[in-house]
Amino acid sequence: MRLTTFTDYNLRVLIYLAIQPEKRTTIAEIAKAFEISESHLMKVVHFLGKHGYLANVRGKGGGLTLARPPAEINVGAIVQLTEADALLAECFNDDHNACVITRVCQLRQVLVEAAKAFNDVLNKYTVADLIGQRRSLARILSIPIDSVGRR
Repeated sequence: MRLTTFTDYNLRVLIYLAIQPEKRTTIAEIAKAFEISESHLMKVVHFLGKHGYLANVRGKGGGLTLARPPAEINVGAIVQLTEADALLAECFNDDHNACVITRVCQLRQVLVEAAKAFNDVLNKYTVADLIGQRRSLARILSIPIDSVGRR
């Protein structure tokens, strides 16, 4: 299975913010740390805020923080939310399925089973699980080590 860039960026933003959950961060800081476009991150931040994962504060002293503790943000839920429109194969699209073997093909059931297994694994983890090496992540992302708690 392949995740979209949008999903990847959603997870990166959550990881970045979880490293130092008590500090407000800007889109520019996250973009610089991951060497990715601020305009892409603006869409991601808006999406995460709209779905209650981020608290976005505008103005002087503003920035982004997690709206809930990292241990309460399920990785599977994020992936399922961001990949909601992704189809595994043409046969999953009832409106535009031109595959001639759909009626008798077993591939669809195999893919359903594979997707369930994929989601079951992702559902076992939270963002807190992804930051087990918090200090190493902070160092790589140029987050001051002093601002990273021991949690």
